[in-house]
Amino acid sequence: MRSIRPSSTTRRGRRGRRRTSPVLASVALASALALTATACDSGDTNASADTSATAAADDGKLKIPDDIRDRLKEHGIDIDKWKNGAWKNWDKDDWLREAQDYVNPIIEGLWDPDRMRDAEEPDQGVDESDISGDQGVTDPTPEPVQAQAVPPSYQANAPEAGKVFFDSPEGTMVCSATVVQDPANPGKSNLVWTAGHCVHAGKKGGWYRNIAFVPSYNDSGKSAKELESAPKEEIAPHGVWWGDWVQTSDQWIEQGGATGGDGASYDFAVLHVTPEKGGDGKSLEETVGSALPVDFDAPAVPKMQEMTATGYPAAPPYDGQTLYRCADKPGRLSISASDPTMYRIGCSMTAGSSGGGWVAKGADGKPALVSNTSIGPVTSGWLAGPRLGDEAKGVYDAVSEKFAGR
Repeated sequence: MRSIRPSSTTRRGRRGRRRTSPVLASVALASALALTATACDSGDTNASADTSATAAADDGKLKIPDDIRDRLKEHGIDIDKWKNGAWKNWDKDDWLREAQDYVNPIIEGLWDPDRMRDAEEPDQGVDESDISGDQGVTDPTPEPVQAQAVPPSYQANAPEAGKVFFDSPEGTMVCSATVVQDPANPGKSNLVWTAGHCVHAGKKGGWYRNIAFVPSYNDSGKSAKELESAPKEEIAPHGVWWGDWVQTSDQWIEQGGATGGDGASYDFAVLHVTPEKGGDGKSLEETVGSALPVDFDAPAVPKMQEMTATGYPAAPPYDGQTLYRCADKPGRLSISASDPTMYRIGCSMTAGSSGGGWVAKGADGKPALVSNTSIGPVTSGWLAGPRLGDEAKGVYDAVSEKFAGR
């Protein structure tokens, strides 16, 4: 969990790695927020893999779509060097940042079982100025709610849930995500909802790389030890789906902090995905058997009876390999009076659950996605997510329309 005001204690990570971990200071809420995002450096920045692009190979030579090649060339990036490892260069001048600059050539085999299993949460400090304090409408801190394990198979009990994997300057990282409906392609959606900080670094960085979605990750709910010898088909039963287009809010790109609360009210993103190996012609929705509608007009907090947040928490006491969820009546959390007030629920889930969907019953009594996990305190106990309004609908509609009829 990325925290604010960390102190420098140590803990032992998985496989005996030593890392630093923040400890919550006895200060106001303004000093207690953290992005629950993203996982940790696996140390695997030199992973080898066969490479491919979204187009098929021709006579043994890699074929890269012209639009991807051209966009990279505009920034002085050689696609042939990129596929051979140049994507690991995070020089600020070469880090693609603007909304229209997103590119994500498929590197086939990059997300192998070890690389997926070892993605964890990073330990990062944050400037206290990232948080504006308790402004606007903020309800009392909710009582902690203990997350409950989703019973396997996940395909049967939470078919829309999965993990987003990506590479950052800190290494391999992970978030949670949800398959959502596509109004332009009903019944055949390839859209995935997650947090903005799971795809873009915000005001001090650009787009993350090698962004991929794995639905029903570890479907049978195996332990971390059991997964060490599990084949990829068990870890990724529906395969790996690469983000061929991603959008987040302009506010996240302009304001989002590496940690803390800046931009958290606009911390959402939509991915359009494509299967790594071409698949059988079925869409993501057809493959997993379900997709959630998105409600951009959910009732005000006083009228909301319950929300359920789902994700793969990775920071202790969890290990990121199994799916959990929390259900609670939401309250309100205001980071800044100038930004929309966020939803907040009691929940023990930790880092790695970021981006996971929050579901509530709509006016028709059916479940719909109404938010996603964005921030929480260092010591866990509650989570907060953005309220989805016009800005979120604009991002969603733009991705849907870009692939209308495809």
